[in-house]
Amino acid sequence: MPRKVSVAAWGAALFISWNAILLLYLMSRSRGTDHSDLTAHVIQLAEAAEAELEKQKGLLQQIHYYSGLLNNQQSPSHVRPAPVIPIKKSNMSSTSSPVRSDPLSLVIPILVVACDRPSVRRCLDSLLKYRPSAEKFPIIVSQDCGHEETGKVIDSYGDAVTHIKQPDLSEVAVPPEHRKFQGYYKISRHYRWALNQIFKTMGYKAAIVVEDDLEVAPDFYEYFQATLTLLQKDHMLWCVSAWNDNGKEALIDPGGNSLLYRSDFFPGLGWLLLRELWEELEPKWPSAFWDDWVRRPEQRLERACVRPELSRTRTFGRKGVSQGQFFDQHLRFIKLNQDPVAFSKMDLSYLLKDNYDPMFLEQVYGAPKARAEEVLHGQVPGGRTVRVEYTTKDTFKAMARAFGVMEDLKSGVARAAYKGVVSFTHRGRRVFLAPPKDWTGYDPSWS
Repeated sequence: MPRKVSVAAWGAALFISWNAILLLYLMSRSRGTDHSDLTAHVIQLAEAAEAELEKQKGLLQQIHYYSGLLNNQQSPSHVRPAPVIPIKKSNMSSTSSPVRSDPLSLVIPILVVACDRPSVRRCLDSLLKYRPSAEKFPIIVSQDCGHEETGKVIDSYGDAVTHIKQPDLSEVAVPPEHRKFQGYYKISRHYRWALNQIFKTMGYKAAIVVEDDLEVAPDFYEYFQATLTLLQKDHMLWCVSAWNDNGKEALIDPGGNSLLYRSDFFPGLGWLLLRELWEELEPKWPSAFWDDWVRRPEQRLERACVRPELSRTRTFGRKGVSQGQFFDQHLRFIKLNQDPVAFSKMDLSYLLKDNYDPMFLEQVYGAPKARAEEVLHGQVPGGRTVRVEYTTKDTFKAMARAFGVMEDLKSGVARAAYKGVVSFTHRGRRVFLAPPKDWTGYDPSWS
């Protein structure tokens, strides 16, 4: 206890001293100023103050970080970091630096994209049920379509949510061959307007996007709050998703609810992005099919997303512009995590690219190689991991179909793939469906 008090006292004293220095510094800058140039000088002072405040923020974060280290040393219940796959802890990189959630982190709004589903109530009930703080996680429902019944459902939540409405409900001009895809054009237009409201009009610096046919896991907010720091730290990450495309019960580790991965495939279906990414994408935002567009190599730029072993969202929306595509055969079988994980108490630095890549590749190509038929028929003795190799698009699709994982590719990238590797479980064994070790990258013609 005395050590905790001394750390807190030291931090407070240092913070007060820094503010005093800042005040003297700004006062000294203001002496002898020509009033004819007052406006320019005020701008200079504001810029100087902003720079100094950024330094203060860094100082406070360091104080919190070292206090947290001291608390963790004294707490026997400190949670260990999760491995990338079920492996012995000795295989974890010892050079990873801690990445911890920051109590001074940003407010993260939940943008719910809605249209004409009164069942949005199920989505909002789920979000409100598990929301730990209305201040930290404001819920903003953006409604397109002008559907009156859906609008009444949203308004029935009163101050618990903010209801904004897309003003342009006109038909979108589309090429004649795309008339049946009018809905996809309207969705893309709505996303652009809604994300502009979040980042440009309201000024938020990060946001979690969900659609109105999703319900969330109990640790949905904890998951995104803890992984926000990864996005801020690693420029080769561009999103965090709550979704595992291969998250059927037969394909996941049932005890692996703390497992997180990097993925080259943009999963969507509950995802976190930073304002900087929107500023990059908005000027070239497509008129339709926005999700396939962001998966193209010229948008992805070799960046990855974080995704979980067990999904933190589940879709209940068979109705939609896709006419139930994948829902009956696949989406409705995705398992939603029900056992909360305290991600903010874990060291997630293993997900940073420099730590993750060598460890992941060692695990994949260090696993024994077997033929798909041997794995499918239980003819591979011993071991908890195995590698099945593919060399062509057709062999990948055939093997994926045999194991029950999703076989479709977007711009050459398979769902949930990282460096060409799709990881899943089969009868309790971790399977890496992987290209040869000398793989040189995705081929966009594999689509």
